[in-house]
Amino acid sequence: MKIRCLIVDDEPLAIQLLQKHIAQLDFFEVMGTCTNAIQAISLLNRQPVDLLFMDIKMPQLSGLDLLKTLRHPPKTILTTAYREFALDGFELGVIDYLLKPITFDRFFKAVERYLHTANHAIPDIFSSSETQFIYLKSGHKFFKVNTHDILYAESLKDYVHVHTKENVIISKYKISDLEKELNGKGFLRIHRSFIVNLAQVTAFTANDVEIGKLELPIGDTYKALVQQIKK
Repeated sequence: MKIRCLIVDDEPLAIQLLQKHIAQLDFFEVMGTCTNAIQAISLLNRQPVDLLFMDIKMPQLSGLDLLKTLRHPPKTILTTAYREFALDGFELGVIDYLLKPITFDRFFKAVERYLHTANHAIPDIFSSSETQFIYLKSGHKFFKVNTHDILYAESLKDYVHVHTKENVIISKYKISDLEKELNGKGFLRIHRSFIVNLAQVTAFTANDVEIGKLELPIGDTYKALVQQIKK
């Protein structure tokens, strides 16, 4: 089951760009595109949508007016070239407000906000023991990482080094944010600079955790949590 998206925009190039961005996320799918709000209303009455990407200024009916007419609107990310409508959008409860031209980086942040806001709409992608993934940005790319392949993560200044079975991904990310994203996926913070995959831990003492031949220190404030490993 994928997250169903509808794109509503009167600019064909804007639709194409969003389709290209969405195609890079294999747990999303574009179930339809509309060039005006009237078409969107017709489609929404026929089939459910999880996430709506919608322009504001369109002929006949604006995107904001469309949201006002829907009794139960889907989660919505507004896409527009006009900054002045941001407040109106957020007052209607939109997830995010993207200014054109929309870069993949900014698009991805909006999608992340949607995932955190609408956990009920996320299929088994993040809960299944076979398909747990996170996305990490390194340079200009977003890497899809199976959490089962992560050995540990180390914080170094403004970056985290995520060590997997095959390589190391360096991402500009706070370790506290990564800890939240890995919550419930079998990981444990053992130090202000280290998060470990409990499934990869081969041994531990009161002072360190071993992953194979590697020894990682346990911070004083985390020792009580580490003791939970053996319970």
